[in-house]
This record gives sequence, C-alpha cells and structure tokens, in this order.
Amino acid sequence: MQPIVSVSNLSKTYESGHHALDDVSLDIVQGEILALLGPNGAGKTTLISAICGLVNPSSGTVTVDGHDIISDYRKTRGLIGLVPQELTLGAFDTVWNTLTFSRGLFGKKPDPAYIEQLLKDLSLWDKKDNALMTLSGGMKRRVLIGKALSHQPSILFLDEPTAGVDVSLRKEMWALVNRLRVSGVTIILTTHYIEEAEEIADRVGVISDGKLLLVEDKHVLMQKLGKRQLIVEIEEAVDDIPASLARWELELSEDGLLLTFTYDPNNTRTGIAELLSAINDAGILLKDVNTCKSSLEDIFINLVKKT
Repeated sequence: MQPIVSVSNLSKTYESGHHALDDVSLDIVQGEILALLGPNGAGKTTLISAICGLVNPSSGTVTVDGHDIISDYRKTRGLIGLVPQELTLGAFDTVWNTLTFSRGLFGKKPDPAYIEQLLKDLSLWDKKDNALMTLSGGMKRRVLIGKALSHQPSILFLDEPTAGVDVSLRKEMWALVNRLRVSGVTIILTTHYIEEAEEIADRVGVISDGKLLLVEDKHVLMQKLGKRQLIVEIEEAVDDIPASLARWELELSEDGLLLTFTYDPNNTRTGIAELLSAINDAGILLKDVNTCKSSLEDIFINLVKKT
C-alpha cells in the first residue's frame, strides 16, 4: 500500500550554515499516529514545515498522497492540517469567524453544522462569539486545532500541541485525536510529554541533530530496546558490592540498602536466579525484591545520548 506521506533523502541547510535536516527518509501510513521525539533543535519542526510546504528543502523529495509538495502544492496543502507551536492568532476576530474563514481559504463550501460540532468537540462552543484576545492560552491552543481541522484534512500535524495546556485539556485533546484516527485521519505529532507518545502513538520516530535515528512500532521498540531492572532491598547497608557479585555489574544506592541489576528480558537466561543465590552466599540478607521496566523516556534518553 502506498504511504500517505513519503519523505526521501530530505535535507535542509539554512543560510547560516545550520544543518537542520540530514538525509531524512520516512514513510507514514494512512490512519496511523506517529510521534516524533527529539530534543530542542533536533529538526522536528523543520521536518514538519518541509512536509507542509512551509520550508523549502535543500535536497530530497516529499510526496503527500502521491503528489509532490512543490509541483502540486495546492493539492497537497489541502490534504494537510497543521497546528503550529506558536499561538499564531489574530486578536479581534471571533472564534466562529476564525474557523469559518480558515475553511473558506481552502476552497471548502460553508458547513455550519461541521464547525459547530468541531467547536463542541474542542469545548469551545460556549466561546464561539468571543474575541480571540479574550481567550486563555489553552483556549487559543484549541482554536488552532479547530483552524487546522476546519477544512477536514486527511493528515493532521500537531507540533507540541499540549505545550502550556492543563492536564484536563490534554486529555480532551487526546480523546479528540483518537476519534480522528478512528475516522481515518493520519496524525503526526511532536511532544515533550513522552508519556503521551507512549500512550497514544502507533509508531515512534526519534530525531537528533537533524538525523532520523529510528522509526519503529512502539511496542516493538520497547521490546527491542527496553530493559528491566531487578531491585533488591537488603536488611543491612553495605559500603561496597562484594567481589563475588562483580559479574552482574550491580549498582549500589547511596544509602547502601538497594542493589540494582539491569537485564534484557528477551534473553532466555537472565541470571536472576544465580544472582539471588550469590547474594545469599555472600551473607547478605534480603528484605524485598521488585522489578521495573524501561519507559519510552528511558529509551529516548539512551538513544539521544549515543549521538
């Protein structure tokens, strides 16, 4: 099946000499939610802007639903909704007029019923006649999402959509995102809230220094790169780890009461049984044993550290 968005060998170098994107290739499947993670300045916004036709790439190609973003800009831009990081809104227009005007810019016929439902989905219906200047930052963020969806795009880009938004609104936004995905909309988002990506995304891409380090199914990624830790609480503090336990490369807590063993859960022999036996042979009394697994944030930090 042809991808809805295809990025091939995309690079962008600004006049200052900054290499924002370095030979990025990426295929996005229709109906998926793809989360792009990366530190500040990694190239996430530049990549989104290039796909949306707002930044001219230095080299490489991008197609949207089979159409080139440069030679068929009008067609591709009509398929895309973009929610930028910045609160780029006027001051004096109303919420209702902002969404209806944005819909008209894309050549769509008026559809008051659709705009009404969209405002209700965004918890903005009671603010429809309010001037934009009177809204809070969180409400303005909702208006931006409404503008991006006003022309009923098949692809939605969300660039840090929950920045500065309270917890309850974040939950409402992700509920809306899920409804859009069910309706067939493809969603690409960047976020600093990695736990959100872990919860909502189908695939995860990691960008650092303009390079796309990987794109992987979220569950496969966590299985391949995730680690587990065995945390052993002991009865009496120790100053050092006994030499007989050296091969397990344990970490000792500052208070000397916790021994942490990191292992790969995919290995058939984790070494846990041998470790516990060796701890007992070393004369160390166990108090409690717990396990925990890597989060997507742990994997992300480890990947970025290696670049």
